[in-house]
Amino acid sequence: MKVVAFIGPSGSGKSHRALWVAKSRGIEYIIDDGLLIKENRIIAGTSAKKESTRFGSVKRALFVYDEHVEEVKRAIELHKPGAILILGTSEGMVDNIAKRLGLPDVSEKIHINDVAKDSEIREALSIRKEQGKHVIPVPTFEIKKDFSGYFLDPLRIFRRKGKGRLQIVAEKSVVRPTFSYMGKYTISDYTLYQIAEHVVSDIKGISRVSRFKAENGNDGVTIEMDLTIIYGYPIKPLLENVRKMTRHEIERLTGLNIKALNICAKNLVIE
Repeated sequence: MKVVAFIGPSGSGKSHRALWVAKSRGIEYIIDDGLLIKENRIIAGTSAKKESTRFGSVKRALFVYDEHVEEVKRAIELHKPGAILILGTSEGMVDNIAKRLGLPDVSEKIHINDVAKDSEIREALSIRKEQGKHVIPVPTFEIKKDFSGYFLDPLRIFRRKGKGRLQIVAEKSVVRPTFSYMGKYTISDYTLYQIAEHVVSDIKGISRVSRFKAENGNDGVTIEMDLTIIYGYPIKPLLENVRKMTRHEIERLTGLNIKALNICAKNLVIE
């Protein structure tokens, strides 16, 4: 197995360029901040971005925890990659990760300066310092359940394909981990209810929300909602529309991952 290192300071843009660097060398597998990634999909591991402190984030990225190591090692043995690109802030960090995971020695070392201009690196460092933004080189839907309650932004990379046509080359996610800003933020159940009530008020056929309950877990929130509907509207498509629009607005406005949104037509009224 060939092991390639991609090295640069924290926040210099490594994760942003990781997919491009891997593809340019025919590498399908990436190890970045505790995750084993194949192309655009997470295979195994836990993201260091989920840790509540910077120190915990560093330990996770270095594969300090044995159960974390065993999970990723099992995935590597199962997939048998021909090559792996390991991201790290120094040569020593990459060497330690390879050793912890039982991988061969690093055979090639690529530095961020080899693939990015000094001005691009300075801009990336500035964004990390001022806004606390971190990139994970997978699409947002891949990590949404693991980052429920975090701020998530999709980041799509396009290239021009013929006149007036654009093709998506890669999709990444931008997150703001807990340790990158002061404290944690919480969203009250009443706020979720207000969003749902606002959505429902614009849908013809719904009179009101009669009951609302939200239970938040580590991987997302489960919502139960009873509705009073107006006589004369087809019930099933009406409820499907309510669920679709409510889910979209709550996820868009809060960054929460909705595990389930259960809706019950509880009462019927004549308009």
